[in-house]
Amino acid sequence: MALVDERTVLSRGVAKPPGVLAYDLVQGSLVRWSSTIDKSVPETPTAVLLHGILGSRKNWGSFARRLAQEFPAWQFLLVDLRCHGDSASMKKRGPHTVSSTALDVLKLVAQLRLTPRVLVGHSFGGKVALSMVDQAAKPLARPVRVWVLDSTPGKVRPGGHRDDHPAELISFLGALPKEVASKRKIASALIREGFSKDVAQWVVTNLQQTGPPGSPTSFSWVFDLEGIAEMYQSYEETNLWRIVEDVPGGVHVNFLKAERSLHRWALEDIQRIRAAEQLAPDEGGAVEMHVLEDAGHWVHADNPDGLFRILSSSFQTLRA
Repeated sequence: MALVDERTVLSRGVAKPPGVLAYDLVQGSLVRWSSTIDKSVPETPTAVLLHGILGSRKNWGSFARRLAQEFPAWQFLLVDLRCHGDSASMKKRGPHTVSSTALDVLKLVAQLRLTPRVLVGHSFGGKVALSMVDQAAKPLARPVRVWVLDSTPGKVRPGGHRDDHPAELISFLGALPKEVASKRKIASALIREGFSKDVAQWVVTNLQQTGPPGSPTSFSWVFDLEGIAEMYQSYEETNLWRIVEDVPGGVHVNFLKAERSLHRWALEDIQRIRAAEQLAPDEGGAVEMHVLEDAGHWVHADNPDGLFRILSSSFQTLRA
């Protein structure tokens, strides 16, 4: 991978076995890490950043580099989840669920010999982070801080505007040709269909140029839309309240609600999270609720400064 900022941050691709998820490792300037075991080198604190449905690891790129500059002893693992980005070409076995997606990430961190201290997941990625805690005593370290960004552990309640209905977006994309001649035409079609300009521009980042040099320009989708539709259905159906209401010792679960999110946080959801804050065990387990002001669902794009301030507490508390 290319050197992003030679003073502070290194984004490095490590040789990986076939079938392993695509990833970037963004490292602070003080990191001395190798995927081989070397007991003479102190364990590097690692955070895993997970995108949502129809996203990719690139969604977290600039934010991870900023974290690495501020916390140079940390490294940040950015992952393309199954059926997304560069991982879409790896034909993963079904079912394509929140649970199987979490297991993919657990296998990746085990193969890289990492023990994450922080898990950050946006939307669908938030449930993946909770499922990682549910499935694994190892390779997750204790204490571990989990951040669930603008998502709840149970029922998914999309907002009242079409651009916050991923199921409808997935259905519309499924009706489009697999190869298209213009990103602009696809963005325009999405806007005519009623999706917002921001969503349209975000979706077309999943188009990559195809064909040999000199041939007419064409683009194809980088994701596996059939698999993603199955993943979104699982996201709607998966209930992980048990992790929140009986939080394991050493696990600190943080929920972040975007102030302007169209995702409908029901009063019941907020009350259950607040109750879990009071019931968390004394053995280092905790549940906490946060609100990010001046942000919609796309928290890391809408208010990156506010999100950075809130998340920074995890890296300050767990300094190497």
